[in-house]
Amino acid sequence: MPTIQRFSQKFTQAGFSLYIVGGSVRDHLLSRPIEDYDFTTDALPSDVMNLFSYVLPTGIEHGTVTVRFENQSFEVTTFRTEADYLDGRHPSSVSFTANLEEDLKRRDFTINAFAVDCTVGRIIDFNNGMEDLKNRCIRAIGDPRQRFSEDGLRILRACRFASKLDFFIEENTLKAMSELRHMLHKVSYERIRDELFKLVQSDHPIRGLMYMHKTGILEIVLPELAAGNGVKQGGNHHQDVLMHCFEVCQSSVKLTNRLEVRLASLLHDVGKSFVVEEHEVRNTFYNHDLVGAELTRQILKRLKASNEQIQTVSNLVRNHMFNYQSNWSDSAVRRFINRVGIEHLGMLFCLRLSDQMAIWGKADTRLLEELESRIQKIIDDRDALSVKDLAVNGNDLMQIGIPKGKRIGDTLHFLLETVLDDPKQNTKEQLLVLAKNYQSVLGFTN
Repeated sequence: MPTIQRFSQKFTQAGFSLYIVGGSVRDHLLSRPIEDYDFTTDALPSDVMNLFSYVLPTGIEHGTVTVRFENQSFEVTTFRTEADYLDGRHPSSVSFTANLEEDLKRRDFTINAFAVDCTVGRIIDFNNGMEDLKNRCIRAIGDPRQRFSEDGLRILRACRFASKLDFFIEENTLKAMSELRHMLHKVSYERIRDELFKLVQSDHPIRGLMYMHKTGILEIVLPELAAGNGVKQGGNHHQDVLMHCFEVCQSSVKLTNRLEVRLASLLHDVGKSFVVEEHEVRNTFYNHDLVGAELTRQILKRLKASNEQIQTVSNLVRNHMFNYQSNWSDSAVRRFINRVGIEHLGMLFCLRLSDQMAIWGKADTRLLEELESRIQKIIDDRDALSVKDLAVNGNDLMQIGIPKGKRIGDTLHFLLETVLDDPKQNTKEQLLVLAKNYQSVLGFTN
């Protein structure tokens, strides 16, 4: 890459070395797309800041700066060694070193500890990462207990890399993950969220989820979901609640990379273990969709997800049990659109298909295609589907004497219900008449 070559020359011309390190080297060796480049150097942060005109001290206390070079941002960290991690997250002190090998030893997994000499392109592997890469193995560098004690998030990162790369986790590394899973309690929810979301959006989420379950990590990160372990379902379901949720999440990979759908696929039945009623033939789970939606909201709020993510995923979980039949009236279809939201319909259908694929091995799309066709016709006909689609608004209602406040909202809701039943009612003149009549029903004379 010419830009990186020119970037490297700035270091070598000043008497320093520069190496590409970490995941970008791993992904290059696996012929995977490279998301970004990380660099390490024997130059001190002050040296790097003197070499370039625009440098941000993004992590200077740990030797990291971000260099803007030819309209790109490159993160550069000085070779370093680290003292003990007393808080399970940050080293108590950082010492700079001129030794690349010592720097690479402090990293998490062998497959993430490669370096490439930017001058000659030589790959450096001090930790036998090439062999582990060949064997599709995730192995902690050195003593795995020490690596995970340094930063508990590495325990979840191992699961995430297993999902991303479809690799297995080496036995001693896996054992240490289980033994030190309590270290995750020291990790912020924001960092856990980022790793979990990446895992769920990977090509093989079920692999990482199974490792989370096997090591007990799931009980720490998603205890509500872990509660589904061993909860039998019966009927068409051949798996317990937990394994079914894992399978639906994996099935969703074939349909979408949308994070909200992946999360909803994983959590769609999270409410079942909280409402289960055991029976001889098959258990029942009344209102598990409602309970699951609230649990989903609590989980995502705990993980510091965005308000939009919380609303979307909980909405999908809330509505995943919809049971469309051809005898639905047009009014029922309009109410369905209103309840789910046009912007969420495609995601909900992906969730439904993923659920079917996990149960049957394939999806029956006939009824969904029919429903989609009916929805499209309603959209094409410009039928009112929400309050904002009504031919009147709050100002119009105030002009006919309805006071601002709850009565406005109640009246608009009544008018929407009316036009959902009969779209022809959606004219300003007719809705104002209906609004006046509705005030009488409420007991107001003016």
